[in-house]
Amino acid sequence: MEKTLLITGGAGFIGSHVVRLFVQKHPEYHIVNLDALTYAGNLENLKDIENEPNYTFEHANINDAEKITELFAKYKFDGVVHLAAESHVDRSITDPNAFIQTNVMGTANLLNAALAAWKGNFEGKRFYHVSTDEVYGSLGDTGFFLETTPYDPQSPYSASKAASDHLVRAYGNTYHMPFVLTNCSNNYGPNHFPEKLIPLFINNIRNKKPLPVYGDGKYTRDWLYVIDHARAIELVFEKGRNGETYNIGGFNEWQNIELVKLLCREMDEKLGREKGESEKLIAYIKDRPGHDRRYAIDATKLNKELGWYPSVTFEEGLSKTIDWYLANEEWLNNVTSGDYQKYYTKQYN
Repeated sequence: MEKTLLITGGAGFIGSHVVRLFVQKHPEYHIVNLDALTYAGNLENLKDIENEPNYTFEHANINDAEKITELFAKYKFDGVVHLAAESHVDRSITDPNAFIQTNVMGTANLLNAALAAWKGNFEGKRFYHVSTDEVYGSLGDTGFFLETTPYDPQSPYSASKAASDHLVRAYGNTYHMPFVLTNCSNNYGPNHFPEKLIPLFINNIRNKKPLPVYGDGKYTRDWLYVIDHARAIELVFEKGRNGETYNIGGFNEWQNIELVKLLCREMDEKLGREKGESEKLIAYIKDRPGHDRRYAIDATKLNKELGWYPSVTFEEGLSKTIDWYLANEEWLNNVTSGDYQKYYTKQYN
């Protein structure tokens, strides 16, 4: 095997799709998947590749600096794809310290371990940091986030990600560590932990529970199909220019309330329910603090330099996503009950 690649957070929603893609597309890589297996890390996401010869799972936390250093010594990583993060805005409002610890200090631990292991010999090395469009703040009714848009984070989550972005660039500038950085829009698709809007509402509609919509529901987001995001990450890691930032967006802007209504219509049709039945579950609730009004990504740079573009429209991706959840009720039931957390013990002990 020519390269050993560390992927952090590889049992999570986005990470599991990235790990699978690298394992299947790059048999010449040894992929080491590091995950702390907190509430959103689920090894059931990777059952289909867990016995592949170029795949290894390591149960560890990026907050454990000593363990991270040990793993760099053990595997002699040539590259890092850093996806591990606390990522739910609502959770960051109630417990900001957890986000600062993992997203800022955890990233620093990885950077320090890479710096010490590579000892200034950066030939063939790369540190890839995966970030979010939320670091840019909020847009008005028009315009898009560019790679050059000034940072203006508005929540503890986005502030912690902005800090980690700055750290990665600072290590590149100060120590000449080769890095690439991407900022993506909202992801959706298979294997998403049901605290986020789309999987939460699919599960609630399935069980005829209320659909809580913040404020007036007119908050606008750009939606990116997770498999398209994984394709973009693999492409940037392989062909992106060192020291560059690339925005990854789905070219799919939707107001939350319009998305929810589309989801309701699709679910009614797929479940054989009466038209309009699920829309009756919509319940407007008090807005959350510091709620950004609109995000929209301009992914032109990624398209022009590396030829990436989304493979599906939002309507197509949403339909595929609903079909996956309806076909994987056992996975969804395990996640919502907490039984998925027993999988590690069963598989690795």
